[in-house]
Amino acid sequence: MKPLKFNALLKTTLWGGDKIIPFKHLDEHLDNVGESWEISGVKDNETIVNDGEFAGKTLNVVVETLKDKLVGEENYRRFGNEFPLLIKFIDARDQLSIQVHPTDEIAQRQGRGNRGKTEMWYIMDSAPDAKLRSGLSKEITPEEYKEMVANDTITDALCEYNVKEGDCFFLPAGRIHSIGTGCFLAEIQQTSDVTYRIYDFKRKDKDGNERELHTKEAAESIDYHVEPDYRTAYTPAKNQGVSLVHCPYFNTAVYDLTEPMTLDYSELDSFVILIGLKGEGTIKDNEGNELSFTEGESILVPATTETIKVSGTIKFLETYV
Repeated sequence: MKPLKFNALLKTTLWGGDKIIPFKHLDEHLDNVGESWEISGVKDNETIVNDGEFAGKTLNVVVETLKDKLVGEENYRRFGNEFPLLIKFIDARDQLSIQVHPTDEIAQRQGRGNRGKTEMWYIMDSAPDAKLRSGLSKEITPEEYKEMVANDTITDALCEYNVKEGDCFFLPAGRIHSIGTGCFLAEIQQTSDVTYRIYDFKRKDKDGNERELHTKEAAESIDYHVEPDYRTAYTPAKNQGVSLVHCPYFNTAVYDLTEPMTLDYSELDSFVILIGLKGEGTIKDNEGNELSFTEGESILVPATTETIKVSGTIKFLETYV
């Protein structure tokens, strides 16, 4: 079973920039592309396989066809025909809204489907003054939160970070966050599109209306616990996998290769996604299938694959469930 590449879904947004199309080496002429949905099984936003025997098929059709051979036995029992991860690149020319996502339990209780949204960010080549917000900087109550939204002071309660390439942030469901101006990043998240907008800086849409806020739902979803630091600490290293996130929804490592390396998945009961961050190379599986692999590409490796040899000078994320 050959690893799969998909046609990305490009999303134009109020805050989108101009980095994604050249980063992905696409011959497209779109302005304000804020997101590239790389691998998605979200209903009505499903990515389509771009070559091989499944060319033209949506990710969900491939899951229904291959079942555990694609996603792994335990994942298929757990998620059925719903692919469990959504992979994105995000380019913020302008500040995004301040948001929070519910846990699975809260999303179900609020009637927003079966899945909440836990996610992570890996910062790529961003602007020198790029910033983002993650987590509470001080303890507040749900009532104080609502008052701060109403009087435009909610940012006073949030941690703000200057960010650079290589920074990583884990965002469990319930953590307030906001991508700031100048950020260019890769995002890995649960398959869910449940987002509660907390504050949008009085910004207006193309029709001159302020965008809807979800103050009540967000208040029920926020984790009000304060952490000393919300940035993920790790030590970068060449030519080996460096673990970034290990959680019930995904496990992610970063590789920065300058020499060939074989990744052994023979004992792993899961698909694997490789997300190209910088450089170029090739991958070759144990069945002899060989694909190019460059920055801006995301490749889905089936659960039946035992080994992948990665060659070239390339930096990438590896994630699986």
